Amino acid sequence: MGLSCRLREQNERPARCHGGSVGRGGGVVSARGRFVALFVADVVSVLGSRVSMLAIPWLVLVTTGSATKMGLVAGAEMLPYVLSGVLAAPLADRFGIRRSTIVTDASSALAMAGIAAAPGLGFGWLLVLVAVAGATRGLGDRVKHVMLRPLAEEAGIKVIRVTSAYEGFSRTAMLLGSAAGGLLIAWVGPLGAIWVDAASFGLCALVVAAWVRLPENAFPRQTPDTREPYLVALRGGFRVLWRDDLLPSMIVMLFALNMFNQAGVAVFIPIWVEEVVHTPEALGLVLGTFAAGAVLGAIVFTAIAPKLPMYQTFMLGALLAGAPRWLILGLTHHMVLVCTVTFLSGLAMAAVNPVIGAMLYERVPPELQTRAFGVCTAITFTGIPLGGVLGGLAVTGFGLTTAILVAGVLCLLATAAPWLWSRGHGAPAPAAEVKAG
Repeated sequence: MGLSCRLREQNERPARCHGGSVGRGGGVVSARGRFVALFVADVVSVLGSRVSMLAIPWLVLVTTGSATKMGLVAGAEMLPYVLSGVLAAPLADRFGIRRSTIVTDASSALAMAGIAAAPGLGFGWLLVLVAVAGATRGLGDRVKHVMLRPLAEEAGIKVIRVTSAYEGFSRTAMLLGSAAGGLLIAWVGPLGAIWVDAASFGLCALVVAAWVRLPENAFPRQTPDTREPYLVALRGGFRVLWRDDLLPSMIVMLFALNMFNQAGVAVFIPIWVEEVVHTPEALGLVLGTFAAGAVLGAIVFTAIAPKLPMYQTFMLGALLAGAPRWLILGLTHHMVLVCTVTFLSGLAMAAVNPVIGAMLYERVPPELQTRAFGVCTAITFTGIPLGGVLGGLAVTGFGLTTAILVAGVLCLLATAAPWLWSRGHGAPAPAAEVKAG
C-alpha cells in the first residue's frame, strides 16, 4: 500500500513488507487484511448479539414464566449499552482504542459464559451479568466503529463504502442471527445458544488481538501532560456535535426515525396484522420485506454512494424510509400495496445510517470520535423505548388507524423539516474545518 514499515505498538516487531503488520506467529497482515479482520469481527459480534437477544428472554420465560422479568432483562441490557457508549468513551481514549476493543469483547464473552454456566444463581445475578454484557458491548461497538475509519483509509477504501457495506452486512447478520437464534434454542436450548454468543465475543477478541493493528498516529496518544480531566473530555463529544452545522439535525432526524419505527414494529404492525389480516404469517412478511429492501438497498448504495451528495442523500433517504410506510398502513388494507411501499422504504433506509456514519468520520476530529459516536448513539437510541411507549398510548387513546395516520404525518413533518432548515447552508465542510473548540 506504499506505507513505510514502522512499529505499530511498543511491543511489536517491525513489519517485513510495505503496508503490512506483524500478526500472531510472525506472519504479515496486509492493510486490507487488517481492515477485513476488524470488519468480520464486528459483524460476528452483531450476529452473536442477535442470538442472545432471543435466547436470554426465552431463558427467563421458561425458567420464571414472567413477562415482567423478560422486560427487566431487556432493560438491564439496553440501558447500560447506551450509557457506556457515552460515559466510558473518555476512558477508552485514555486506555487505547484497540486495547479497549479486545478487553470489552473478552469481558462480554465472560459475562455471557457466566450466564450460561451458572443458570441457577438467581434472577438478580442474571440481571447483573446481562448489564455487564450490555455495558461492555456498548463501549465495544463504539470503539470498533471508530477503528474502521483509519484502517479503511490505510487500505485505500472510501469511508462511505465502508459504512454502507457495514449497514448491509449488519442487517443481514440480524436476519441470520434471528433465524439462527430460533434454531439454536430449538436444538440446544437457550443456554446452548448463550454459549454460542459467548464464543462469538471471544472470537472477536482473538481476531482483533491477532490480526488488527492500527496505523501509527491514527489516534493521538494521551500522556499525563496532555490528558484532559474526565468531565472536560466527556463534554468534548457533546460540544463537537453541537457546534457542527449539519450533524445536530441529522441526529434529531435519526432519533425521530427510531421512535416511529419502534412504535410501528412493536405496536402498529402487530395489531394491524391481528385486526386486519388475521394471520400471524403476515407479521413476518411485512417486517421481512422492509429488511429485504434494506439489505438490497445497502448493496446498491455501496456501489453508488461515492457519487452522491451525502447530506442531501441522507435527508431524502430519511424522508422516504419513514412516513410512507406508516401512511400506507393507515390508508389501505391491501397487503401487496403495503408490502411494496414497505420494501421501497427499506431501500431508502439503506442510505440513512451509512451517511451519518461517514459524516461523523469526516466532520469529527479522530481524537473525539469515540465520544461523538457514543453521544450520537445515546441520543438516537433513546427514541426506541420512547416510541414503543408512545405507540401503545396512541392506539389506546385514538384507535389503531388514527394512531398510525397521526404517526405518519408527524414522521413526515419531522423528516421534511430539515429540507427547509438546510436552505442557505452550503455543502458540508471538510473534516479539517471542524474543530473541537
